[in-house]
Amino acid sequence: MSDFQLYNPLDKASLGASVAEALLCRKVRPLAGLPAFDGAGVYAIYYTGTLPVYLRLASHNQSDDPQAPIYVGKAVPDGARKGRARTGSAPARALYRRLREHAESIEAAENLKLSDFVCRVLVVDDIWIPLGESLLIAKLAPIWNSLVDGFGNHDPGRGRYGGQRPRWDVLHPGRAWAMKCQPHTETAESIAREVEARLASEPSLAQSRFLAEERRVAFGARR
Repeated sequence: MSDFQLYNPLDKASLGASVAEALLCRKVRPLAGLPAFDGAGVYAIYYTGTLPVYLRLASHNQSDDPQAPIYVGKAVPDGARKGRARTGSAPARALYRRLREHAESIEAAENLKLSDFVCRVLVVDDIWIPLGESLLIAKLAPIWNSLVDGFGNHDPGRGRYGGQRPRWDVLHPGRAWAMKCQPHTETAESIAREVEARLASEPSLAQSRFLAEERRVAFGARR
């Protein structure tokens, strides 16, 4: 990219990078016992424990400034998916509720401890939520967003358990509803090997790399 290319601070990439950077600069909080708060927005969850499959990832998250999220997500206001989000209404707790759902999933897993997870949270205006989330996932490729899918799934309900059990529930069994789904064709061991291979080939999916890359793109700097 040329150093003399026109920079537009209001294009999608620049706006998305602004939201992403704002999230990644937020205070780190334990996922366990998160205090209730109002609003919708985006969030990043980090693993800090000793489960062998995630050791390379956790090595970037041992300080007070964790660098490599295991999952990135969003929570939109009630009714937003159907185009019915109410303007001017009292703020709901969409983001807090979503994080509580994740905490319950982790607590249900047989081989995970909620105390090994921390998070960053950004309450943001509705219009920026999908843009910020999609950019973070595209650039950081968190393991639970890309390779081990299903962490954010909900109970499909009675009569809808004909599908395969999500990969997340194969690797981290414990959610009661997932056990009602059909067995997966892969084993926990094969999924774990795939995760370890991914982390071995790209062990650092770190915040600093993401921010540096976004700044280079935004300002047209050459490597």
